[in-house]
Amino acid sequence: PLFSQNPFFPRNSFFSPEQRMVLVACGPFTPSDGVAFEPLSDLLDVVARDRPDVCILFGPFLDAKHEQVESCQLLGSFSDVFRLCLRTIIEGTRSAGSQLVLVPSLRDVSHEFVYPQPPFPFPELPKEDKAVPTPEFCFFPPK
Repeated sequence: PLFSQNPFFPRNSFFSPEQRMVLVACGPFTPSDGVAFEPLSDLLDVVARDRPDVCILFGPFLDAKHEQVESCQLLGSFSDVFRLCLRTIIEGTRSAGSQLVLVPSLRDVSHEFVYPQPPFPFPELPKEDKAVPTPEFCFFPPK
C-alpha cells in the first residue's frame, strides 16, 4: 500500500526490466571553514557526469552546528542561504534529468526541529521532484 503511492517507482513500473541508477548523498554540503557549498558543487558535477535517474539528498543542507551559522556570520538570512542552496541543487539535478528527493535533517537551520519532521516547504520545487518528511523517506518497491 505504501509503495503504490510512490511517484518515482509506480507499481506498474516495478516489473520493468530496466535498471535505475540512484545517487544518495548526505550533508552537510559545506566545508567546516566556510559556507560556500564547494562539496555541493562537487556533488552536482558527479550528478551531471553520471546522470542518475534519482538523486536522494539527506540534510543538513545548512547545518545549525556550523561555526559561521552559530555565530551568525552569514551574508544573508538562514532562509535566504538555504533557498539559494536548494535552487542550486534543483538546477543541477534538473540539467542532468534526475528526479530529486530532499530529506530534511534535525540540524537543518532553517527547518523545524521536531521529529518526525515535515517535508521542506519549498514551492519552487518542480512537481516531478519531492520533498519528503523524516523518517518517512522509504519509497522503493518491495522485492
